[in-house]
This record gives sequence, C-alpha cells and structure tokens, in this order.
Amino acid sequence: MKMGILRRVRQRTAPAASHARPSGEPLPAPQQEEQETVVPAHPLNNYVLVILDSCRYDTLMAAAPRTLQALGTIERRWSYASWTAPSHYNLLMGLLPHASPRHVYASEYYKQDFLRYNERLGTQEIEFKSLVPHLYLPTFLKRKLGYRTHALVSLPVLNPATVLNRDFDTFTLMPKHNDMAAMLERMVFSPDYPSFYLLNVGETHYPYALPDEPEDQWPRIHGVHGVFKHLDEMVVGGKLRTEEGGTKFFDQEKLDLLRARQIEVVRYLDRVFERLFDLLPPRTYVTVTADHGELFGEEGYFGHGPVHHDKVYEVPFVEGKLR
Repeated sequence: MKMGILRRVRQRTAPAASHARPSGEPLPAPQQEEQETVVPAHPLNNYVLVILDSCRYDTLMAAAPRTLQALGTIERRWSYASWTAPSHYNLLMGLLPHASPRHVYASEYYKQDFLRYNERLGTQEIEFKSLVPHLYLPTFLKRKLGYRTHALVSLPVLNPATVLNRDFDTFTLMPKHNDMAAMLERMVFSPDYPSFYLLNVGETHYPYALPDEPEDQWPRIHGVHGVFKHLDEMVVGGKLRTEEGGTKFFDQEKLDLLRARQIEVVRYLDRVFERLFDLLPPRTYVTVTADHGELFGEEGYFGHGPVHHDKVYEVPFVEGKLR
C-alpha cells in the first residue's frame, strides 16, 4: 500500500538544505503570512487527536481495549474517505467521522458536530463559521486560539512536504511506521499555552506489525507493498482476481490471519494508550478514531483506497477529557 515510498520520502532533503535532514527530525512548515502571537484569554484544554490508521470498528471491539473503554463509550462511526491522505485532510478540517444520522440535513449535522469543539477545547466560542475562511483546524487553533500545533505521523503519504503541513509548529514523520510508543517521548506540553497534537498511528496499518517484530517476519502479500507497484497486476480497483490456472491471488485463510494481527496490535496499543494517558497533563481532551477501515476478504476485497464497501468506512470513535 503506502510502505513502498517510505524510504524515498525519508531520504529527501529540504529544498534549501545543503545536507540531509536526520530521519524523524521535524521539517519546518512552509512559509506562511506573518501572524501575531495569540495569548489565550482563559485556560483552554490541550487537545490530542489519535488516528489509528486503517483500524476497523469491529477489530477494535474484538480486542476489548480496557484503557480506551475507560476514556468513554466506543462508538461505531463512518469516515468521510477510504484512504489515508484525503481522510486526514477531512479530519484536519475538523470533520471527525460521522454518525450517519437519518432524517437530518447535512448542514444541521455539521453545525452540531462543530459545536462539540467547545467541549473538546474548553471554550464556548466555536461555531462552524469560526473556521472560515481557511476551513483548517490547525490554522484556527494556532491563529485564533493561541495553540501550539504538532503532528507526529507514521505513514509517508502524510510526510511534512505535503499540503497537510500548514500552520503546524512541528510536523514529524516518525523513523518507524509502527511505533506509537516512540511518539510519547516527543510530546511536550507548556504550562503557558494549550497544545494540539495529531498522532497518526501505524501499527494498525498493513502489515499490522508490532514495533519489535523483525521486518523479515512480516507477512508479505504480492502487490500490496508499494503504492503504485503492481496496480496493473492481478488487482483492479481493489477487487480480487484469479491467476492463470485458477489460483487465487491470496486466500481467505491468509486474510483471516491478517485480521488477527490487526486485533493483536490493538491489544498492544491499548497498553501504549495507558502510558499516554498517564503522561498527559490536566485539562487534556483526547479523541481516538481511525481514518478509514480495512477489508479482509469481504466480497472479494482486501485493504482500502479504491474500494467501496461498508467496512472501509466503518471506524471506531471514542473521546473524553482526562482529569
């Protein structure tokens, strides 16, 4: 999927640099217009948005994550997109996964959904129009509310050179795609200003590997590694095809094992969330969700992206305020 471009992205240098930037070091945000530093008029909540990349709702529920269940009620929601990059753009517009309510106009749902940011941020001043004209949450948080904004991302399609890196004070592509625990060491909170952190967590993305699992033991599925490689081979639009002689591209037994691996990494991550919650300061609100789901053989599909199926949009959603 996205892993094939990882090495090339991390070896890139900034255009004006004369030497390579060490892996995992934050890349400065693109130059933007000067803005006055905003000092919050009253204490606001820190806000941490955690995205479990590719995590299905039923996968998370099968893992029975006690720490996340203690944060709040885990809901079944729906992503606005089926692939990481466009989904994260929606999320950073402030559009968290929706509840797909019936008999409700979209405009009314958006209005009510954006009002929830008052609870998340600890203010009473936010409406949908608050984000106009930029329609970008980091811009609003930084320029209007005085937040320090940070992103720690695991997947290279979200790297600091992309359009997502706007109005972030720091934006870091992690050295490993599957190590949420390493993100915790980079999180710093100021007593003077509220902080916003976006954490894109990669353990739940294919190949669903724990940080200490040797790479040569990861499952390998021909055509899955790499974003563009093999797009014309055996798979069109994510649909499983058969090879000559009738052999399936990959069988359901392998897909069941992959789903079991995703469940196992959620169990592991629940322990990492316990560490995260312990280190977060008072007045911190946390939202945990996914950018999209994942297919494990349902109706002949695997993965996400060019797939139209309920399970690729169905995601977990839980949030709450710590202390």
